[in-house]
Amino acid sequence: MNPGQWDFPAELCCRPMAFVALTGLDTRYNAVHRAIWDAFYANRRADRVPISFKVLPGDHEYPKCRTKRTSYEWYIPKGILKTGWMNKHLNLVPALVVVFYELDWDESQWKEKQSECATRVEIVRQSLQGRNTKVAVVLIQKKTPLPPGEDIIASERAAALCTACDLSGKLLFVLPHTDHLVGYIIRLENAFYEHAQTYYYSEIRRVKSHKEFLNKTTHQLLFVRHQFKIAFFSELKQDTQSALKNYRIAYNLAHELRAHETNMLEIKTMAGFINYKICRLCFQLNVPLDAIAQFRKHIDLCKKKIGSAELAFEHAAWMSKQFQAFGDLFDEAIKMGLTAIQTQNPGFYYQQAAYYAQERKQMTHQLCSHDRSVSYPSPDPLETPTGMLDFYGQRTWRQGILSFDLSDPEKEKEKAGILALQLKENSFHHSELIITLLSNAVAQFKKYKCLRMRSHLMVQMGEEYYHAKEYAKALKLLDYVMCDYRSERWWTLLTSILTTALKCAYLMAQVKDYITYSMELLGRASVLKEDQKSRIEKNLIKVLMNESPEAEPDCDPVAVKAAQKLWSDRMSLAGDIFTIEMQDYLPFVQCKAKFLFPSFHVDVPVQFHVYLKADCPHPIRFSKVCVIFNNQEYNQHCVIEEAYQKSDILEQSPQGTMCLVPGKTRKFTFKFVARTEDVGKKIEITSVDLILGSETGRCVVLKWRGGGGDAGSTHEALQATRSFKRRPKLPENEVDWNSVAIQASTMVISRVPKICVQLRHEPPALTNEMYCLIVTIQSMENTTVRDVRLTAGLKPGQDANLSQTTHVTLNGSEMCDEMHPSLLTDIPIEDLQPGGKLEKPIYIQCGTVGSRIILVHVSYTISVVVEDKEILCKCHKDETITVETVVPFEVAVKFVTTKFEHLDRVYADVPFLLMTDILSSSSWALTVLTSELQLAPTMKAVSQLESQVEKVILYTGESASECFCLQCLPVTSGQNAVATGQYVVHWKRSSAAESVPVIRTVITLPHVVVDSIPLHIQTELPSFGRVRESLPVKYHLQNKTSLVQDVEISVEPSDAFMFSGLKQIRLRILPDTKQEMLYNFYPLMAGYQPLPSLNINLLRFPAFSNQLLRQFLPSRIFVKPQGRQANDTSVSAA
Repeated sequence: MNPGQWDFPAELCCRPMAFVALTGLDTRYNAVHRAIWDAFYANRRADRVPISFKVLPGDHEYPKCRTKRTSYEWYIPKGILKTGWMNKHLNLVPALVVVFYELDWDESQWKEKQSECATRVEIVRQSLQGRNTKVAVVLIQKKTPLPPGEDIIASERAAALCTACDLSGKLLFVLPHTDHLVGYIIRLENAFYEHAQTYYYSEIRRVKSHKEFLNKTTHQLLFVRHQFKIAFFSELKQDTQSALKNYRIAYNLAHELRAHETNMLEIKTMAGFINYKICRLCFQLNVPLDAIAQFRKHIDLCKKKIGSAELAFEHAAWMSKQFQAFGDLFDEAIKMGLTAIQTQNPGFYYQQAAYYAQERKQMTHQLCSHDRSVSYPSPDPLETPTGMLDFYGQRTWRQGILSFDLSDPEKEKEKAGILALQLKENSFHHSELIITLLSNAVAQFKKYKCLRMRSHLMVQMGEEYYHAKEYAKALKLLDYVMCDYRSERWWTLLTSILTTALKCAYLMAQVKDYITYSMELLGRASVLKEDQKSRIEKNLIKVLMNESPEAEPDCDPVAVKAAQKLWSDRMSLAGDIFTIEMQDYLPFVQCKAKFLFPSFHVDVPVQFHVYLKADCPHPIRFSKVCVIFNNQEYNQHCVIEEAYQKSDILEQSPQGTMCLVPGKTRKFTFKFVARTEDVGKKIEITSVDLILGSETGRCVVLKWRGGGGDAGSTHEALQATRSFKRRPKLPENEVDWNSVAIQASTMVISRVPKICVQLRHEPPALTNEMYCLIVTIQSMENTTVRDVRLTAGLKPGQDANLSQTTHVTLNGSEMCDEMHPSLLTDIPIEDLQPGGKLEKPIYIQCGTVGSRIILVHVSYTISVVVEDKEILCKCHKDETITVETVVPFEVAVKFVTTKFEHLDRVYADVPFLLMTDILSSSSWALTVLTSELQLAPTMKAVSQLESQVEKVILYTGESASECFCLQCLPVTSGQNAVATGQYVVHWKRSSAAESVPVIRTVITLPHVVVDSIPLHIQTELPSFGRVRESLPVKYHLQNKTSLVQDVEISVEPSDAFMFSGLKQIRLRILPDTKQEMLYNFYPLMAGYQPLPSLNINLLRFPAFSNQLLRQFLPSRIFVKPQGRQANDTSVSAA
């Protein structure tokens, strides 16, 4: 049997569909027929009925139907299922044959055409003799038919055609070739589908009828066969549930068969076929758990049915195919919408298939390793006359023989057949199959993020590539997965992978890879024994000395001979230089670089150490150590080089600077002076290079990026910090490797300044004042300080609004404007001698309140000697202070009447008072030099405006008040609120120098609401009265309107006064004129007495309140008691 026997037949794996044969169509030369065929066959959508169409000639010979068996009494079956049976019912025996014939109802030669059509139908029936296949006729017509019953001729001729062709009316169809051809075709398909289902239903009944003649003694195989056929016909009928049920019964019957070595393969083959069908239908019905359960049951039942021990590899091949097929089904179901998970996905089945393929390979080596003298049997026992088996799963040399006891000639055939199978199997490429299966599994595990499984299988793929002698592919895969095993610290697995990779590198003579893997196998992660490490180390040295290494153990002898020739060719390439990045590996040399401090002053030499430690079995000598920095100028100061003969590269005695002793830490110290241009910059170690070998042989540069460390350093450093284990005490000249931490960068900072900077000021600062900050600088250097520069002002990085409202200047006699900066930079100052001192005043104007950080930066240069080298150092010192800016005073403004009563509005041309209060909130004394009132155009002063607070000194909490009598001019109609003007205060600190400018603070006065009044009253009244002395009072009434005012006036008496004058009167006042009213009041009591009240009623303005007018009239007056004439002066003074 050929190795491809394990592949499932195509007819088993495809979806069974009803087979309908179309005859009478000339698709090559007839365009109409071609269009009809394309409508049937091309671009079939998923919603169309599942039918397999095939165009056949009218006289096509269909498979002959065997004579129907009437009894099974003496019938002995020769096998379970014939190899051609499924294909026969899928592609050879149609469920329906459709005869297409061009014939219109109005055909003039109707009789001849009818006869010709009947002849074609009869030819088809003759070729289908004995089959239940029905024949249908489709008439291709040019015209669209009329609805049924309307065309009498069509009905008559249709009946006549059915009679002539011996057809049922349901099997005659009309197909008009019109624009709606596809629609007619779909209707035809549905009708064909119904007839096909009827055919398969009858076939199922026919097979079922055979079962009653069977007995379980001699017809066990037939029970399986018939149940399989019923299930297969159910699938063709698209009855999935019935098919699944019958396949399950067939599966159980297959396992009830009596098994022996001679028929074991046939039973397993059929069980595999039926299991495939069951699993496929379960996935199709969206019950994946049932499919998985069925497959597990199938494997449990069959895994021990090995069969012949000499052909055990066949069982492994069969098991592998079962898992592969189920994986394919699972994957196909996922593509159709099934959801898989990490713990249940097709990858596990592909992996198991690969496992059995590997087992098959091992068994092949055990069972099929014959001597070369053994030849292939002749004649070939695996050949058959037809080229294929009669029954699935049978042996070619005993087809149809079911006896368990073999005669001597049959035993000889059996031996020859087994030998032929073994020789065929021995020539099969197992690795190719294994790699394919593993690749499928890797793709699935990658898809479901099972990363460890993916890495594990990739290792197996690499090993298979190695066994298949595809070393480049093996090396590529193994190199890819090594990173995972390094990071997860699987040292045993990593060692195994490295060993295989080293063999691949040797067999391909890849020098760089060979060196890299050798160094890692010598390292601390390798679990090889010491003798193995010693062998690898000697081979490594040979390669570095440009010699051929010894062959790796367990390599194929043929491949070793080819590799030795490749290595000999490599020897002519002396002087090769290889660079290996160490951070990706775990080499046999570890490196750590460490700056002694995180930062160095520019006048102090930069110092750092490089630590090296070897893990190989024997001491090894290097030729050079060099450190590379981000600034290339420092590289020349950090090189240690030692020349030696190439034969001394491996030396047992630890002599020499560059010799590393296993387990001992070697420290190299470097020192250099940083450049002054690098102040403020970072010096970084970009790499540490360790050179192994020499230019005469091969040279390998071991490069550690940064300050050293490799793939395992980070985890080891973390473990060291968490460890509570007490570290052993080492001699003074030795270093504990775990205590060394990598410090790959340092900062160059400026020299420590030796100057004193003091700041003197009087906080807080007041808004808009020229705030004085005195900077005192004193030198404590031993030599002259030169190029002294001062930077002072607002520290950068604060709120942008502070930068716009803060101004700094050196001239305190002038106010700052918008052009002055917030930070004065690089102000030159004279040189300072040792011990010298100077002061510099800085003036800061802050326009808004809040905290500000003020920076004072003093820089200078000085010459110093470092390591016998004179350098010019730039030093600087920063001092910062926080200055709080506050408001110096607050101004309160209020409007009152001439009686000092609160006003919420004023009246045009009516005098009122504006009162201002300046309240000091400064902690320092303030001097108010003067104030001024700047009135708006709508306001005028009743009297001359003069400052009432000139040169007033205010301390904290004190206030100074002013009062101004104003009058509002008439405003246009519709304008209510008008501007009052501005109040300007000129002030400064009382402690400020005379040269400091005066600060001018402008306060915008609030707007006031203006109303017009129809009548204004002005009173002329003495400042006081005297008991029983006449008190003249004159009232001036002015009409403020353009109308004549009718005014009613009445006087309400008071108990404290008698009066003479008109008590009640009615007046008429012309526009813009005044009327005077004169009264004599006679006080009766002393004290602050209420005056008789004047009630005024405006007849034209009835809504105008009398209460409003009363605010312009005095309500009380102070009455002095009556006294002697001599004491009047004293009383008046009092």
